[in-house]
Amino acid sequence: MELAGSPLTATYAHPRSTPTKFLPAISTMASSYKNRFPYYPLPQSFSLPWMPSAYYKTAAINPTLAPFSKSSQELTPSKMLPFVSNRTTLFTRYTPDDWYRSNLTNYKASETSRHNAERLRVDTSRMIQDKYQQTKKTQVESTKNLGDRVNDIEFWKSELCRELDEMIGETNALTDMKKRLERALAETEAPLQVAQECLLHREKRMGIDLVHDDVEKQLFTEVDVIRSCQERMQRYLDKAKAQLASNRAAQHELERDLANKQAAHRIDDKCHHLRNTSDGISYYRGVERVDATISVPESWAKFTDDNILRSQSERAASAKLRDNIENLLVVTANEMWRQFNAVNVAFTNRIAETADAKSKIQTHLAKTLQEIFQIEMNIEAVRKAIRDKGPPLKVAQTRLDERTRRPNVELCRDTAQLRLVNEVHEIDETIQSLQQRLRDAEDTLQTLVRAKSVLEHDLAVKANSLFIDQEKCMGMRKTFPSTARLVGYV
Repeated sequence: MELAGSPLTATYAHPRSTPTKFLPAISTMASSYKNRFPYYPLPQSFSLPWMPSAYYKTAAINPTLAPFSKSSQELTPSKMLPFVSNRTTLFTRYTPDDWYRSNLTNYKASETSRHNAERLRVDTSRMIQDKYQQTKKTQVESTKNLGDRVNDIEFWKSELCRELDEMIGETNALTDMKKRLERALAETEAPLQVAQECLLHREKRMGIDLVHDDVEKQLFTEVDVIRSCQERMQRYLDKAKAQLASNRAAQHELERDLANKQAAHRIDDKCHHLRNTSDGISYYRGVERVDATISVPESWAKFTDDNILRSQSERAASAKLRDNIENLLVVTANEMWRQFNAVNVAFTNRIAETADAKSKIQTHLAKTLQEIFQIEMNIEAVRKAIRDKGPPLKVAQTRLDERTRRPNVELCRDTAQLRLVNEVHEIDETIQSLQQRLRDAEDTLQTLVRAKSVLEHDLAVKANSLFIDQEKCMGMRKTFPSTARLVGYV
């Protein structure tokens, strides 16, 4: 049986040389493309697919014919060609089972292709519906997110507006308080000048009366109080100026943030109302790859929250500063008035004390002279006690010196040796303590002598001190600014 397309008779009747490589049969290429079926060549009469380039590929096996050799030429005709009756048996390529199996393979391949195509169509339809729903859902979510964003911006806008109004009111209140503080600071110059003139007049006292007495202490205290009040007022005035600058800076940040929020609200509200049928929508290729953002929702909210917190902090600091300034004005006015009265009381007491000073100074002078005599006697007794410790010290040291001459092992550190050493140390310590007591007594004597000189000199200058305190100083201290002027209302 001969297959179509295989002219065996012509092949054997006209032998000729064949190239070593040639294209395989179509059936061979198809079988190689499937790669899962055995080698079953198809007859050439079968119809080819509509797109062979997508169906075929080069076969992996290139069959070749044996070259025509001399050995074949030398064979006798009886050996080269078989009998005609045996050609079919020897050279038929396929069997009927191969033919049926090839048909079944093609049927199965066709059925698989149709099944895959049907499944692809169903999957494509489902994917189109899914993508439509997904796109619609995504757009709804984006619209919802834009709406939430607009609500967030509106919330922060309202917070910024309320905080801005409160900050403006606080700034105006702090400005008024600063003006009061400046007026109060100017009113402290007159009391300071009076206190300084009193100190200048009291510098003309003579001798012992140039003492840092209670009047002078109170005057210095008054000067210190007034200057301290001025320093505190000036410090709070500087704080008020700095706080006003901080308030204006926080107000500027609020205004700028509010302007940005208004612009963002206008843009996001426009985006929120855009629809697929809206005018003005267009393609902007590559815009999704442009990331011009500089914040995330957390940092965006934190930025405005920080601005509001900063404004609230500055506003709280400003309110606290106003309260402190108000308290400062009241406290400084009370301190200056209290010290003014204390100085007047000290002057009155000092004048009374000066008038009574002569008799008291004489009494103290007599007591001082008596104490000087007693100290001198005590010094002499201490000196005698020191002299009395010389002989016992000499005896102890002589004994120790003699005992150093004992021979060899007799140089024993016995109880007598230890007691002599302790005796020398005790006498030395006693002498040192007596000498220290002598120095203390001599210092005390010098102090008493100086006190005696001071008391004697003080008796001569009391009249001059009375004139300065009673006539000059108290004559100037008759006026003082009122409390209303000291707190800055006038």
